[in-house]
Amino acid sequence: MQDDDLPPPPILSLTKAEIEDLSVPELEERIVALEGEIVRVRDVIATKQDSKSAAEAVFGKS
Repeated sequence: MQDDDLPPPPILSLTKAEIEDLSVPELEERIVALEGEIVRVRDVIATKQDSKSAAEAVFGKS
C-alpha cells in the first residue's frame, strides 16, 4: 500500500474537504458539527491540564 492510498489524517479531512458544492443548510450543519467538536476537544484539553496539575501537585513540578 502506498502513502497515497491511505486516508488523510482526520484533521485534514475536516479542513481540506471539498465544501463548495454543499448547500447553505449543509454548510450550516457542518458549522454546528465543527463547533460541537471544538467544545469536545476543549473539554479533553481541560481534563488533561487538570490531570497534569494534580500530578504536579502530588509529585512536584519537573
